[in-house]
Amino acid sequence: MTDDNNKTIINDTAAASPLNVPDELDVGAAARRQKVFKVVRYLITYLFLTVMALIVIFPFYWMVISSLKTMEEYRANVPTLWPHKLFFQNFATAFSQANLKDLFLHTLLVGTISTVLSLIVTVLSAFAFARLQFKGKNVVFGLLMATMMVPGELYTITNYLTVSGKLPFISQPISALDITHTFTVLIVPMLVSVFYIYLLRQTFLQIPNELYLAAKVDGTSDFKYLWKVMLPLSVSTIITITILKMMGAWNAYIWPRLVANDEAHQLITNGLRGASFILPNNETNYPAQMAAVAIVSVPLFLVFVFLRKYIMRGVSRSGIKG
Repeated sequence: MTDDNNKTIINDTAAASPLNVPDELDVGAAARRQKVFKVVRYLITYLFLTVMALIVIFPFYWMVISSLKTMEEYRANVPTLWPHKLFFQNFATAFSQANLKDLFLHTLLVGTISTVLSLIVTVLSAFAFARLQFKGKNVVFGLLMATMMVPGELYTITNYLTVSGKLPFISQPISALDITHTFTVLIVPMLVSVFYIYLLRQTFLQIPNELYLAAKVDGTSDFKYLWKVMLPLSVSTIITITILKMMGAWNAYIWPRLVANDEAHQLITNGLRGASFILPNNETNYPAQMAAVAIVSVPLFLVFVFLRKYIMRGVSRSGIKG
């Protein structure tokens, strides 16, 4: 009996001895390995992101430094990563040769009017699909959503035939229906966006329906409820739609070039594409051309820098992920 007690005491003493700590050593080594793995993972991730950022940023950087070079330095056999002398005259040349003042005014006119009218159509449509009850609502909305699967370029031919009066079921064009080479043709066909309607509808659906029912009990009209309740609660999404619509008008190229490519109605993209930067020796003035592109890119860059949080907030508010 005494021997058994002595063995038990010895075993307990050995277990409690500080020399018997293999488990603690294993835990410490695992923690160190995990910390090293975490550091290596972060290094690889940030290195990859840095390389990708440099690949994306370098063309813009090259555009800016090229716009500040003289023609002689631009034509040098060995490219320079920074101009030897800053030549700002290229920007003045770009304004005069590309007629950027008129192009800016045309684009702002078309963008502002189309954005305001598009917001009216989008708000009313989104409210109807989100709150009003009428037969065939889901079917109509499903058909509209189905059109998002069709690339917009496929509508270009049919839209052009419509606005030019060249309808497929008649033999001779109707000149009275021809609205090409006008600001109207740059505004009207682009007023409706199914994506914007869907975006705002999703935001409206997140507003409790009990508010709408309570407003109807109090005798509030649908338009007043929309103006007083739903729009203030959806400001972030409306700001997002406004920004995206203005950016779309600023970047539009194919449609303006097809229907209104004359000087009186050219927008910034197709106008810049048709600008002449030819020197007297029949050589293209690439630094001035780069300066024109840089001037046109500045507004979009500022929009992205200062308004990107509103875009992300509006998208997250509507419940769209990814």
